[in-house]
Amino acid sequence: MGKRSVKRRAAGEFNSGHYQDEQTKVRALFPGTSWSPDEKEPMRDQSYTKNVKPRSEGQAKLMKAIDEHNLVLALGPAGTGKTYLAVAKGVEALEKGSVSRIVLSRPAVEAGESIGFLPGAMEEKLAPYLRPLYDALSDRLSPKRLKALMAEGLIEIAPIGYMRGRTLNNAFVVVDEAQNCTYGQLKMLLTRLGWHSTMIVTGDPAQTDLLPEMSGLQGISEKLEMVPDIGVVRLDQGDIVRHPLVASMLDVL
Repeated sequence: MGKRSVKRRAAGEFNSGHYQDEQTKVRALFPGTSWSPDEKEPMRDQSYTKNVKPRSEGQAKLMKAIDEHNLVLALGPAGTGKTYLAVAKGVEALEKGSVSRIVLSRPAVEAGESIGFLPGAMEEKLAPYLRPLYDALSDRLSPKRLKALMAEGLIEIAPIGYMRGRTLNNAFVVVDEAQNCTYGQLKMLLTRLGWHSTMIVTGDPAQTDLLPEMSGLQGISEKLEMVPDIGVVRLDQGDIVRHPLVASMLDVL
């Protein structure tokens, strides 16, 4: 007991003696300030509500087409931002109240390599195929917000095989990797469009994982391009926003 009282007395003298001055008290390093160890880039709020801006002329055309048409086909090589811009526009429409839900669909087709049997429930089996859509959503929404919206059914991620027979009213629909859909599947998907809804179909006709004659994206886009109220936007290597080597590789591959 004697040792404890001595220690407490010494601690009290230390606090009262050395840190009596208000200016010299130990406190939070930088409360309420924007100080950052890196003076070149001050500390900033990590907000998930970002203003998406086009980084190329083709992307500007795509964003304008989404604003003006209820059905848009975005065709182009990898890295042109087709999926990202479509998902970003969907989140923007949901936040504004223009639509009541977002429906994201993608074919469960492997990229040239079978991953075999996957255990678990349907959601767990489809998770590897739908991961790119989760990534795009995660970049637009905080994890907590995304989880809440999916739990409430305001954001739905579904495989194409479960879309038949549905009517998607008051929804923002994104069909990703459409080059891996057959003509019949795309026809079925396009006719799901309901009232007050917008549908964006994205894909690269030159990079299908099906046999070339099975992919229906090229044929569908050529026919729909003649319909005045449907937007068909074709992106190219100049619109690629990934590493510059991606555009260089696509020129020779």
